[in-house]
This record gives sequence, structure tokens and C-alpha cells, in this order.
Amino acid sequence: MTKKAKVLKLTADDEEKELEFELDYLASLTFEERFKMMREKSREMLKQMIEHGHRRPFEIIKRA
Repeated sequence: MTKKAKVLKLTADDEEKELEFELDYLASLTFEERFKMMREKSREMLKQMIEHGHRRPFEIIKRA
């Protein structure tokens, strides 16, 4: 089962229509597809943060 790709074509910028288009697309996805997309984006953001010098936050060490 393949989904037909949809493309939004506007003659002028319209943020409201763009947002509506994006929300319709996300609503058409299954839970598994949305979860997979979220994990891919998380990995992508982590990779970019590491490339730009940001690492894991400092750990708080409790002193005795």
C-alpha cells in the first residue's frame, strides 16, 4: 500500500495553508510512521549538535 505524494503549490506565501497542509499530512500517518519520523529527527538533531560542538550536559555529582 503506497501513499500518493501530495505537493502544496501556492502563488503567494500563506502560513495558514502551509500549516494546514502539514497537519493534514501528519494526521494521515500511522502511529508507527509518526514514531519512526520522530526517532529519525531526534537522531538527526543529536548528530548536528555533536557536529557543532555540543555534547551531553554535565552530570551533577553528589559529593559526600
